[in-house]
Amino acid sequence: MAPRCWLWWHWLGWPRIRPPSASNSTNSGFYRHFSAQKNPQICVVGSGPAGFYTAQHLLKHHTQAHVDIYEKQLVPFGLVRFGVAPDHPEVKNVINTFTQTARSDRCAFRGNVVVGKDVTVPELQGAYHAVVLSYGAEDHQSLEIPGEELPGVCSARAFVGWYNGLPENRELAPDLSCDTAVILGQGNVALDVARILLTPHELLEKTDITEAALGVLRQSRVKTVWIVGRRGPLQVAFTIKELREMIHLPGTRSILDPADFLGLQDRIKEVPRPRKRLMELLLQTATEKPGAGTAGQALATRAWGLRFFRSPQQVLPSPDGRQAAGIRLAVTRLEGVGEATQAVPTGDTEDLPCGLVLSSVGYKSRPIDPSVPFDSKLGIIPNVEGRVVGVPGLYCSGWVKRGPTGVITTTMTDSFLTSQMLLQDLKAGLLPSGPRPGFAAIQALLSSRGVRLVSFSDWEKLDAEEVSRGQGAGKPREKLVDPHEMLRLLGH
Repeated sequence: MAPRCWLWWHWLGWPRIRPPSASNSTNSGFYRHFSAQKNPQICVVGSGPAGFYTAQHLLKHHTQAHVDIYEKQLVPFGLVRFGVAPDHPEVKNVINTFTQTARSDRCAFRGNVVVGKDVTVPELQGAYHAVVLSYGAEDHQSLEIPGEELPGVCSARAFVGWYNGLPENRELAPDLSCDTAVILGQGNVALDVARILLTPHELLEKTDITEAALGVLRQSRVKTVWIVGRRGPLQVAFTIKELREMIHLPGTRSILDPADFLGLQDRIKEVPRPRKRLMELLLQTATEKPGAGTAGQALATRAWGLRFFRSPQQVLPSPDGRQAAGIRLAVTRLEGVGEATQAVPTGDTEDLPCGLVLSSVGYKSRPIDPSVPFDSKLGIIPNVEGRVVGVPGLYCSGWVKRGPTGVITTTMTDSFLTSQMLLQDLKAGLLPSGPRPGFAAIQALLSSRGVRLVSFSDWEKLDAEEVSRGQGAGKPREKLVDPHEMLRLLGH
């Protein structure tokens, strides 16, 4: 991992911190200074990519630091486990790196601890030299339109959590008895959800999707999925990889209106190459003659489509008012140029019948503790390069630092930078001097409050159980979704 991390810094023009093996006199002094520090105790809250990358960088660049990673779930890895699609196993390979970090004798995973409830942030600050908040974005942006509360409407975040085995979503039980679903939003999560809804179940059977979700999907009657966006093709947020997967999905065909792409060929000449390639693929797919695709697409029984220039206005109820039966969309047009392009209503509306509405308009972070400043409008902890504003010794990384954007490598870079700021502050003497008790103090508090801690070795027992259960069904694992069952298996 070290060489790849170093390559990232080199590409991005950040040669500030070299790996410890670098034989550079300046850097040698840097590390000698750190070695004089007395075993700094550092706490990271959250065990997703932001938490693990922060811990990894801290351990690598301070040879005497000890890092405790606190996690509210019983199991580690955050969105790598609960957010990455089951049919994207290669993205989950980063778990191998995180496992190496967790097995370090200077790192410990402390699962089943809800920071802000079981233990407060000030209590953590009193026990550690520094605290890093890396707990991600565990909520979703609401639509704030009439009918959003109707059965048949749910967030894409909850739907993803359901099929990925997130305990809090295990009883979601979405009703897939309708023939049409509408997904509001045009990012990668929206395409993930559409793909899972339309993928032949025999393909999903070999993934780590939960058996409960697979059972519901096997009975699904959904034949058409519309993916709706407020703006136009040039503003879609998904990437070319996810688009290709949709285009080549067995047994499905695409529905794209060529009129949405008029003039696009000329407008994409000046856009950056990745965006240009994405637009060219969209244009090609939209203008392809019927029957020009694969034989499987010609015989397709399912379809997906992109609807542009549409903004949700109201979820329409069924005649008895007990279920979503459609969605009213405001027709929009674009005003402004570049990043300032806005979708504004034209005054026209369109009703789209459907029995399932999935909102995929963004994740958002929640405040974790009254003592921690939080910007409710931006959904982040106010910070300067990861240093929490007005709270010395408190840091943040990942989505709670910058908002829910980017991919895992974006979070890696972001987390490394937060760690770098913390190490700079440590070197400059800006963090508490003298010993801190670290986990010993927190363990006593948690024990007195009846909290059952889960260690990384506990997780490895659960991991082995999941893999064992999956083998019988030809799956990489069968995820445990009930916290009570997990604790029982661990003998708690």
